[in-house]
Amino acid sequence: MNKYDLIVIGGGPGGYVAAIKAAQLGGKVAVIEKEKLGGVCLNWGCIPTKTLLKTAKLYEDILRGEEFGIVGIDNSDVKVDWNLLSKRKDNVVKKLVSGIYMLFKKNKIDLFEGMGTVIDKNKVKVNEEVITGKNLIIATGAKDNLPPIDGLETALESGKIINSKGALQLKEIPKDLVIIGGGVIAVEFATLFNSLGSNVTLIQRSNRILSSTEKEMATTLQKHLIRKGINIVTGTKLKSVTEDGVLIDHKGEQKLFKGDKYLISLGLKAQLKGIENLNLELDSKGFIKTNERMETNIKGVYAIGDLNGKFALAHVASAEGMVAAENIMGKDSIMNYNIVPSCVYTFPELASVGLTEEEAKEKGHDITVSKFPLAANGKALAEGETLGFAKIIADNQYGEVIGVHIMASNATDMISEAIVAMQIEGTIYDVAKAIHPHPTLSETVMEAAFGAIDKPIHI
Repeated sequence: MNKYDLIVIGGGPGGYVAAIKAAQLGGKVAVIEKEKLGGVCLNWGCIPTKTLLKTAKLYEDILRGEEFGIVGIDNSDVKVDWNLLSKRKDNVVKKLVSGIYMLFKKNKIDLFEGMGTVIDKNKVKVNEEVITGKNLIIATGAKDNLPPIDGLETALESGKIINSKGALQLKEIPKDLVIIGGGVIAVEFATLFNSLGSNVTLIQRSNRILSSTEKEMATTLQKHLIRKGINIVTGTKLKSVTEDGVLIDHKGEQKLFKGDKYLISLGLKAQLKGIENLNLELDSKGFIKTNERMETNIKGVYAIGDLNGKFALAHVASAEGMVAAENIMGKDSIMNYNIVPSCVYTFPELASVGLTEEEAKEKGHDITVSKFPLAANGKALAEGETLGFAKIIADNQYGEVIGVHIMASNATDMISEAIVAMQIEGTIYDVAKAIHPHPTLSETVMEAAFGAIDKPIHI
């Protein structure tokens, strides 16, 4: 007889949520985690970076004090204490992670701390002990993708070249920071260290940063970051990365960039160590294939989070974890990837859900696109945060909202309205008729909906 209804390998935002959900549904659950519960997100990703970004934004606002009527601050005396900031970050992480351990105890989940090695789909070895289960969820995450670039692996060992985890463990704010990559992680760290006073150079392979983000938001942000002093070099080809600098080919010319630290962020690849015996089916990029129920090609084996290659987002991993747990415990549950929000925590923030204008046209939708600028919003003016807009894409057949893109100081919170509207197949008429509180930035979404119907009120 199997000891557990479910064994989960990996205690990140996918694994720990799946475990709790299965336990809530009456399952006997075991989780294997080789480091700390919470995974990359809570320990070395989402939470610590947002904690640091909060201080960076507060610091920027203090330096703008005179604009808001605050005088008498000598900017030369205002500075960020990196050690104190790092301690605050560690305290926030500790509080959240300890909360997960408490939730495991409350839900009677057995935690095995160590490296798990799969023997077969029903047996996993950890710390010389073999545990058995009826079902298996693999939530081992992903690791840095390190392309074959001259000198890269050797330079990483020196400590001068770091990844995102290394950036959170720095002992001081670097004077000159070179970032290799132009995705979400790279751009957020560029924002952070630029705001804290570093000279930042960001090197991107494609012709713009955030190549998977809605184009107008990404290009608007890129221009804004350049105005703030970030040196953004696009359309490049990496030649070598060493302790002496980053050598690139830029428009036929070789250029060398030097810094105190070099942060590399070039994507992820699936972490498959310990699960090789399963012989799971992989896609062309090496990620585990799953169906809409999160099940792999092996019955009773599920794969969630970054290692299935769908979306490298904590909230997607958690949603996948709940879908997998529900299916294991006898409920019929499927994953809907059409309404997945994506967020970029820059200043201002970017948030999207659904289709972009280009994607909607490619899919054959007859659409209306409506945009309302923050510059015409009372709350944005009062807060001095007028860069950005709310954009709605609606299908003309019924007025259904099929995409929303927001660039604003709290866009990552504002996008939830759009997610709910799209989840219930809401229309621009529903959004426009919903009374939005005044003054708030959320009124820009309402105004964009009015614009899609006829005309907005305030422009």
